[in-house]
Amino acid sequence: MNTDPRPTVYIETYGCQMNVSDTELMLGKLTASGYESVEKPDGADVILINTCAIRDHAEQRVIGRLGELKSKMKREAVLGVTGCMAQRLGSQLLDRVKHVSLVIGPDGYRELPSLIESARAGVRATSVEFDLEEHYEDFTPRRFDGVKAWIPVQRGCDYKCTYCIVPTTRGPERSRQLAEVIRETESAVASGISEVVLLGQTVNSYHDGTNDFADLLRAVGAVPGIRRLRFTSPHPNDFSDRVIRAMAEIEAFCEHVHLPMQSGSTRTLRRMLRRYTREQYLDCVDRLRAAIPNVSLTTDIIVGFPGETEDDFEETLSAVRTIGFEDAYTFKFSMRDGTPATRFPASDRVTDEVASDRLARLIATVRGANRERNMGLLGARREVLVEKPARRGGLLQSRTRDFKTVMIPGDLSLIGKYLQVELTGTTGSTFLGQIVAQRASLPMAG
Repeated sequence: MNTDPRPTVYIETYGCQMNVSDTELMLGKLTASGYESVEKPDGADVILINTCAIRDHAEQRVIGRLGELKSKMKREAVLGVTGCMAQRLGSQLLDRVKHVSLVIGPDGYRELPSLIESARAGVRATSVEFDLEEHYEDFTPRRFDGVKAWIPVQRGCDYKCTYCIVPTTRGPERSRQLAEVIRETESAVASGISEVVLLGQTVNSYHDGTNDFADLLRAVGAVPGIRRLRFTSPHPNDFSDRVIRAMAEIEAFCEHVHLPMQSGSTRTLRRMLRRYTREQYLDCVDRLRAAIPNVSLTTDIIVGFPGETEDDFEETLSAVRTIGFEDAYTFKFSMRDGTPATRFPASDRVTDEVASDRLARLIATVRGANRERNMGLLGARREVLVEKPARRGGLLQSRTRDFKTVMIPGDLSLIGKYLQVELTGTTGSTFLGQIVAQRASLPMAG
C-alpha cells in the first residue's frame, strides 16, 4: 500500500478579484490531481505566485517576494509564477529569476499538473498562449472564502484603454455561457454560500451570443438561496436601460456599484481612450441613482496621466465632490510597456512630485467627504453579513448591502451569518457596530 504523503502546494495571490478566482481554480485543479493545499510556503513542494501586472509597483513586489522565497523554500521545491505578470514577461522571468521553474499565463492552468511534474524532473517551462475557448468549465474551484463566491463570467477585454495592460495579459473579451454560470452559482449555494460576485474585466458588456448582462443578472438573482448579488468591474458605457432596470428589480442585487471613472476631465478621458466624456459619466451616475435611489458608488481614479494639467485635475476633484463617492481607489499613473500610453511624447509626462501632490489632495477630498457623510449615519441600523476576523482588535469584519465595512464584536461562529447591527462609531472609512439581533431567517440557536 502506498503511504507516501500527498505533495503540498502553496499559492500566494496578488491583484484583483479575478486573480483570487483564478487561484481558487488552480487550487481546485491541483487538489483534484492529488495535491494538498497548505497555508504557508515553508516546506511546500510547490509554490505558485499568482501575479498582477496592472502597475509597475505590483511587479516589483513580486520580484522582491521571489527573492525572499529563495532562502526559505526546500531545495527540491518547484517555484512558479502565474497570472498577468507571467503572461506579460513570459520566458524573460526564467532568465531573470533563475530559481523559478514555471511561468504560466491565465489561460494555461489546465496544464498545471503536467508542467509541475516536468519541473520536478528539472524541466523549466512557460505556457503563455491565449486560448479564446478556455473558461475552465470542468474545474471545481477550491473556494477559500466560505462567505462569498467569486464567479468569473467573462475573461479578457476589448476596450484597450491607453494606460491598461489587461488586453495584453488577459487577451480579447469572451463570455461564458449563461447556463454554465448558473451551474456554478447553484453549486456555490449548495455549499452554503449566499453571496455571489460576478467577475469580468468589463463585466456588464457580457454577452454569450444569446443573453446579455441583464439576462444574466436576472437568471443568477433567481437562483434559490441567493441573498446578495454583486458584480465587478463594469464599464460606464455598458449600463444599458435593460441592465439598470434589472439591477433595480432584482431583490438580491446589492445597492452598490463600483463605477470606474479614472478622470473627471473629458480631455484626459479622451487621451485615456475611455470612450465617454465627463458629462456621459455623470449621466450614467444620474441614471443609476434614478433607478436605485439608495445606491452606493465607489470608483477608481488615476492622477498624473500624461498630459494631465492642473485644470484637468481640478475637474477630477470637482467630479468627486459632485458625485459623492463612498470610496475611491486612487493611483498615480504607472507606465506599462506595451500600452499605447508609452507613445505619448516625453514632454507630456507628469513629474512624480506633481503626481504625488495631486494624489494626496485627491485622497484628502475623498476622505473628508466620506467622514462627514459617515458621521451622519451613526445610530442607524443595517443588515450585515459577517465575512472574517478583522486584522486587529479582536473584532469581526462584516459588510452591509451597500458595501460599508462594519467591525463588530463576536466569536468566529458568527462568520457567514446575517446580523442587524447599530452603527456606533466611524474611523471615517469604516464603521464600528453593535449587534442588535440575528436575522429571523437564520436558524435559531438551541
